[in-house]
Amino acid sequence: MSYSKRWFITRAFSKIGLAEYVFDLQPEQLQTALDDLDSMMAGWDGKGIRVGWSIPNAEDESELDQEVNVPYQARDAIYLQLGLLIAPNFGKTPSNEHKVAAKNALDALMNFTARPVPMGYPNTLPSGAGNKPWRNQDNPFLGSSNPLAAGGDGPIDFGTLNPNDTSQ
Repeated sequence: MSYSKRWFITRAFSKIGLAEYVFDLQPEQLQTALDDLDSMMAGWDGKGIRVGWSIPNAEDESELDQEVNVPYQARDAIYLQLGLLIAPNFGKTPSNEHKVAAKNALDALMNFTARPVPMGYPNTLPSGAGNKPWRNQDNPFLGSSNPLAAGGDGPIDFGTLNPNDTSQ
């Protein structure tokens, strides 16, 4: 579902007791919260919690009314964690209920975005008597050199490098 960055920021402010319908939020306060939001989401992306957030390359590239396409499961974790992050800037102390809800929402999001690491056999494991040569191209070992996943850019394959080759 699509939400605006302003929606997450106003929800975070309301969770720390600075709801927009009671307090007039100044543009510099909204901009500070926007910078904190983008920074938090970039940090999550670096930790492997990827929810489809469009991370800007510079501060001036992010806009409050920019639509972000995040899954519904990520919504609570984003604004609750942002509330914890911005509360000290406004002299607020988050309640224990807010802290527990933010932790539970982040844990649920991490469970939602977790992907198991595929495991393979090492290339030193003998194939054994049950594996016939015609089944595995006459290779006496089960493992293979799998490329290392490097995100969306593609795999890194170390199997093509020859350590004895000095022409590189």
